[in-house]
Amino acid sequence: MYELANENSELETVENNVNELLTIYSTSKELKNFIKNPTQSQSTQLEILYRISKQMNLTKIIQNFLGVLVIKRRIFFIKKIFLNFLSLASKQRGELKATLVSSKNLTSEELENLSKDLSKTMGAPIALDYEVDEKLIGGLKMQVGSLMIDTSIKNKLKKYEKMMLEI
Repeated sequence: MYELANENSELETVENNVNELLTIYSTSKELKNFIKNPTQSQSTQLEILYRISKQMNLTKIIQNFLGVLVIKRRIFFIKKIFLNFLSLASKQRGELKATLVSSKNLTSEELENLSKDLSKTMGAPIALDYEVDEKLIGGLKMQVGSLMIDTSIKNKLKKYEKMMLEI
Protein backbone atom coordinates (compact mmCIF):
# COMPACT_ATOMS: atom_id res chain seq x y z
CA MET A 1 0.00 0.00 0.00
CA TYR A 2 2.86 2.38 0.86
CA GLU A 3 4.65 1.72 -2.42
CA LEU A 4 1.49 2.18 -4.48
CA ALA A 5 0.65 5.43 -2.71
CA ASN A 6 4.21 6.68 -3.18
CA GLU A 7 4.33 5.70 -6.88
CA ASN A 8 1.00 7.44 -7.56
CA SER A 9 2.01 10.55 -5.55
CA GLU A 10 -0.95 10.00 -3.23
CA LEU A 11 0.98 9.31 -0.05
CA GLU A 12 -0.40 12.29 1.87
CA THR A 13 -3.98 11.54 0.81
CA VAL A 14 -3.65 7.85 1.70
CA GLU A 15 -2.13 8.79 5.07
CA ASN A 16 -5.07 11.09 5.81
CA ASN A 17 -7.50 8.33 4.79
CA VAL A 18 -5.73 5.82 7.02
CA ASN A 19 -5.85 8.24 9.98
CA GLU A 20 -9.58 8.83 9.42
CA LEU A 21 -10.26 5.09 9.20
CA LEU A 22 -8.24 4.41 12.36
CA THR A 23 -10.19 7.08 14.21
CA ILE A 24 -13.50 5.60 13.13
CA TYR A 25 -12.31 2.06 13.88
CA SER A 26 -11.19 3.09 17.38
CA THR A 27 -14.40 4.94 18.22
CA SER A 28 -16.99 2.67 16.62
CA LYS A 29 -17.67 -0.48 18.57
CA GLU A 30 -20.04 -1.69 15.84
CA LEU A 31 -17.42 -1.40 13.10
CA LYS A 32 -14.81 -3.11 15.26
CA ASN A 33 -17.20 -5.99 16.01
CA PHE A 34 -18.20 -6.23 12.34
CA ILE A 35 -14.60 -6.47 11.16
CA LYS A 36 -13.52 -8.92 13.86
CA ASN A 37 -16.54 -11.20 13.36
CA PRO A 38 -15.29 -14.25 11.41
CA THR A 39 -18.85 -15.38 10.59
CA GLN A 40 -19.48 -12.39 8.30
CA SER A 41 -19.57 -13.37 4.65
CA GLN A 42 -16.99 -11.88 2.31
CA SER A 43 -19.69 -10.32 0.15
CA THR A 44 -21.25 -8.57 3.16
CA GLN A 45 -17.87 -7.29 4.34
CA LEU A 46 -16.98 -6.09 0.83
CA GLU A 47 -20.33 -4.33 0.44
CA ILE A 48 -20.14 -2.56 3.82
CA LEU A 49 -16.51 -1.51 3.33
CA TYR A 50 -17.36 -0.28 -0.19
CA ARG A 51 -20.16 1.87 1.24
CA ILE A 52 -17.87 3.24 3.96
CA SER A 53 -15.21 3.98 1.32
CA LYS A 54 -17.69 5.86 -0.85
CA GLN A 55 -19.13 7.75 2.12
CA MET A 56 -15.66 8.80 3.32
CA ASN A 57 -14.42 9.48 -0.23
CA LEU A 58 -11.41 7.16 0.21
CA THR A 59 -8.81 6.74 -2.52
CA LYS A 60 -8.91 3.75 -4.87
CA ILE A 61 -5.71 2.47 -3.26
CA ILE A 62 -7.42 2.16 0.13
CA GLN A 63 -10.62 0.73 -1.38
CA ASN A 64 -8.70 -1.96 -3.27
CA PHE A 65 -6.48 -2.70 -0.27
CA LEU A 66 -9.51 -3.20 1.97
CA GLY A 67 -10.98 -5.52 -0.66
CA VAL A 68 -7.79 -7.61 -0.74
CA LEU A 69 -7.80 -7.84 3.06
CA VAL A 70 -11.40 -9.10 3.02
CA ILE A 71 -10.78 -11.63 0.23
CA LYS A 72 -7.62 -12.94 1.92
CA ARG A 73 -9.49 -13.04 5.26
CA ARG A 74 -6.98 -10.67 6.91
CA ILE A 75 -9.32 -7.74 7.55
CA PHE A 76 -9.15 -8.28 11.32
CA PHE A 77 -5.47 -7.14 11.14
CA ILE A 78 -6.54 -3.73 9.80
CA LYS A 79 -5.49 -1.71 12.86
CA LYS A 80 -2.03 -3.26 13.03
CA ILE A 81 -1.53 -2.86 9.26
CA PHE A 82 -2.60 0.78 9.27
CA LEU A 83 -0.41 1.61 12.29
CA ASN A 84 2.56 0.00 10.54
CA PHE A 85 1.77 1.97 7.38
CA LEU A 86 1.74 5.24 9.33
CA SER A 87 4.98 4.30 11.06
CA LEU A 88 6.64 3.51 7.72
CA ALA A 89 5.47 6.79 6.20
CA SER A 90 6.75 8.68 9.23
CA LYS A 91 10.15 6.97 9.04
CA GLN A 92 10.43 7.75 5.33
CA ARG A 93 9.90 11.43 6.11
CA GLY A 94 12.67 11.21 8.72
CA GLU A 95 10.34 11.83 11.65
CA LEU A 96 11.04 10.52 15.10
CA LYS A 97 8.19 9.23 17.27
CA ALA A 98 7.94 10.66 20.76
CA THR A 99 5.50 9.84 23.50
CA LEU A 100 4.56 12.60 25.92
CA VAL A 101 2.54 11.98 29.07
CA SER A 102 1.60 14.90 31.31
CA SER A 103 -0.33 15.29 34.52
CA LYS A 104 -2.62 17.96 33.07
CA ASN A 105 -4.01 18.95 29.68
CA LEU A 106 -1.52 20.96 27.64
CA THR A 107 -2.69 23.52 25.11
CA SER A 108 -1.97 22.99 21.43
CA GLU A 109 0.46 25.94 21.62
CA GLU A 110 2.41 24.27 24.46
CA LEU A 111 2.52 20.99 22.53
CA GLU A 112 3.69 22.77 19.39
CA ASN A 113 6.46 24.58 21.32
CA LEU A 114 7.59 21.29 22.90
CA SER A 115 7.63 19.62 19.51
CA LYS A 116 9.67 22.47 17.96
CA ASP A 117 12.19 22.46 20.81
CA LEU A 118 12.55 18.69 20.64
CA SER A 119 12.97 18.84 16.85
CA LYS A 120 15.80 21.34 17.24
CA THR A 121 17.49 19.27 19.93
CA MET A 122 17.17 15.94 18.11
CA GLY A 123 17.89 17.35 14.65
CA ALA A 124 14.84 15.67 13.10
CA PRO A 125 11.11 16.35 12.94
CA ILE A 126 9.23 14.94 15.92
CA ALA A 127 5.75 13.37 15.81
CA LEU A 128 4.27 13.60 19.32
CA ASP A 129 1.83 11.06 20.73
CA TYR A 130 0.26 12.94 23.63
CA GLU A 131 -1.82 11.67 26.52
CA VAL A 132 -2.86 12.84 29.97
CA ASP A 133 -2.30 10.69 33.07
CA GLU A 134 -3.96 12.10 36.19
CA LYS A 135 -1.96 9.68 38.39
CA LEU A 136 1.30 11.58 37.75
CA ILE A 137 0.40 14.31 40.31
CA GLY A 138 2.62 16.74 38.36
CA GLY A 139 5.38 16.88 35.74
CA LEU A 140 6.00 15.10 32.44
CA LYS A 141 7.17 11.79 31.07
CA MET A 142 8.66 11.71 27.59
CA GLN A 143 10.15 8.95 25.48
CA VAL A 144 11.97 9.52 22.20
CA GLY A 145 13.29 6.24 20.84
CA SER A 146 15.23 4.62 23.69
CA LEU A 147 15.67 7.93 25.58
CA MET A 148 13.28 8.26 28.53
CA ILE A 149 12.89 11.51 30.46
CA ASP A 150 10.74 11.32 33.58
CA THR A 151 10.27 14.58 35.50
CA SER A 152 7.03 13.48 37.14
CA ILE A 153 6.44 14.03 40.83
CA LYS A 154 5.32 10.41 41.11
CA ASN A 155 8.76 9.26 39.92
CA LYS A 156 10.55 11.63 42.32
CA LEU A 157 8.47 10.35 45.22
CA LYS A 158 9.40 6.77 44.31
CA LYS A 159 13.09 7.73 44.33
CA TYR A 160 12.77 9.33 47.78
CA GLU A 161 10.89 6.28 49.06
CA LYS A 162 13.64 4.00 47.79
CA MET A 163 16.33 6.17 49.40
CA MET A 164 14.47 6.14 52.73
CA LEU A 165 14.11 2.36 52.66
CA GLU A 166 17.87 1.98 52.07
CA ILE A 167 18.72 4.04 55.16
